[in-house]
Amino acid sequence: MHEREAAAHGLFCRYELFDLDRHDSGPAALPALIDAAERDGFAGLNITHPCKEAVLSHLTTVSEDAQRIGAVNTVVLANGIRAGHNTDWTAFRDSFTHGLNGAALSHVVQLGAGGAGRATAFAAMALGVTRLDIVDVDRARAESLAQRINAFFPGHAVAIPVAASALARADGLIHATPPGMASHPGLPIAAECIQSHLWVCDVVYFPLETELLALARARGCRTLDGSGMAIRQAVDAFRLFTGLTADVDRMRAFFNEANAT
Repeated sequence: MHEREAAAHGLFCRYELFDLDRHDSGPAALPALIDAAERDGFAGLNITHPCKEAVLSHLTTVSEDAQRIGAVNTVVLANGIRAGHNTDWTAFRDSFTHGLNGAALSHVVQLGAGGAGRATAFAAMALGVTRLDIVDVDRARAESLAQRINAFFPGHAVAIPVAASALARADGLIHATPPGMASHPGLPIAAECIQSHLWVCDVVYFPLETELLALARARGCRTLDGSGMAIRQAVDAFRLFTGLTADVDRMRAFFNEANAT
């Protein structure tokens, strides 16, 4: 998306993958990768799972939104400054507004309290969610995120141990964990928990048709896949990297073209 959008503006852009799976040290390789990107003259970095929180300690400055959320997905490198931003939360907010307009927001359950989950949780508050129940395999992480949200939106977030009983009463489900990704296939929750009264959002975008979304659609739920979040975070990141305004529809066309191959 970045390369094609840059070309549409008459610019040359090289967008490269720095894959932690190629490093035996995994996320521990992050500092060296940032150093290398800075040394090689990259304008910035997009940060994804599992480094959205870990990257914070390697930055010079962090935007107010990213500080609140406690996660960074975009780093701008310029003049020796490493500036962290979060374009995930606005991307999810805008994707939800366009894709699930009018959805009930009184009670929402979210699976995941990591980097993506932090962004979607704050987006849920911006959308007007009254109560957000947060579930994570690491209970302490769920509690930490609930406390962070309540510091800005008192009484709106609760960490809960399991999602099943809450989903029976909830309006919708936000999924922000790895299960469903091509590298982590499967359902993030028992199939019987997904019933027709729920709307279901998945932040996973590779593949777009996750097992969770396929199940939800089969049961008559309104659904939202991860494409809107992926596209809109890139639109905002492109502006941060280049100072230029990207065309959302054009970037969506680039995304759809790439996803079809």
